[in-house]
Amino acid sequence: GKPRLHIDVNATDRDQDAELERLLALGARPADVGQTGEESWHVLADPEGNEFCLLKSRIAAL
Repeated sequence: GKPRLHIDVNATDRDQDAELERLLALGARPADVGQTGEESWHVLADPEGNEFCLLKSRIAAL
């Protein structure tokens, strides 16, 4: 089944493109969860298949 925890991450020391490149080099892979292609984030899976999102910027607290 699907994991019960989904993590959203964003880099604080580089832009989203540089962080995406770094994560892919470390073994992450793109994951398709029904995105439209218009999202500002990337859905990835770690080497064990756990999905997470790489955000473009930090989400403001409510």
